[in-house]
Amino acid sequence: MRDRWAVLPQYLLPKQPLTQFMGALARARGGAWTTAAIGWFVQRYGVDMSQAAQSDLTAYATFNDFFTRALKPGLRPLAQADWVCPVDGAVSQFGAVQEGRIFQAKGHEYSSAALLGGHASWAASFASGSFATIYLSPKDYHRIHMPRAGRLLHMVHVPGDLFSVNPTTARGVPGLFARNERVVCLFEDDEPERGMWALVLVGATIVGSMATVWHGVVNPPRPGAIRQWDYTEQRIHLAQGEEMGRFLLGSTVVLLMPERLTFEETWVPGLGVRMGEAMASGSGGAVRREIASSLRSSQ
Repeated sequence: MRDRWAVLPQYLLPKQPLTQFMGALARARGGAWTTAAIGWFVQRYGVDMSQAAQSDLTAYATFNDFFTRALKPGLRPLAQADWVCPVDGAVSQFGAVQEGRIFQAKGHEYSSAALLGGHASWAASFASGSFATIYLSPKDYHRIHMPRAGRLLHMVHVPGDLFSVNPTTARGVPGLFARNERVVCLFEDDEPERGMWALVLVGATIVGSMATVWHGVVNPPRPGAIRQWDYTEQRIHLAQGEEMGRFLLGSTVVLLMPERLTFEETWVPGLGVRMGEAMASGSGGAVRREIASSLRSSQ
């Protein structure tokens, strides 16, 4: 009940105009004003600029350039795992999809079909699958990478609300991730028997836009209707760990996977995670690891 009271002002906040205004500021080339704003942000949120490929704040022409900054090479090595973490952030929730329902927080769940913009046939692929929700705070690295290798099939931009996606809001707003604006990316796995998986980029208050490497900025525009792109006739393939998109200001990703996965034992809600770390394994991965172990022991 306390969390619901805490998020009440968000229902009254003019979220769309505020987000559009802040997005325009983030794109502006304000010279010294931009540098000052970036400096304040670094101090306010404790951003570790020692990890950035460019640590000189004056080198960023816009706030968006700073926010989507690259990291120094080698800082996020890829684990040898079936599924690796796609972002830096904190684990919100994870586990099994239960009869098409995804757990959000105590007392809250939402349907995978709603998350995917109403695509019930896609959602059916995940009815017995797994999900992982990861929150990116303002201080985090905001590029999104591939948890597994795959070929892009579809992208959908779903208009919606722009509530905050912080933990308090997740506990206080029903169906948060299926009601906020989002970009759904559907991939075919490199191992065809594993089927499809989805990576959903969820927008939030003041998130000016979301972008993918194959499309560029997806929003704006915000026409108020679902937009869809079909890539099945194209060969857009991305390797595990390769960048696939980015947020302009903080948000959340939801990953839908078609099989029951075994998540890392260290995973608990609230755990800080980094891109490239081992996240989960499936039955196929267990077989491969058993074979690899047998080969090593025979050498």
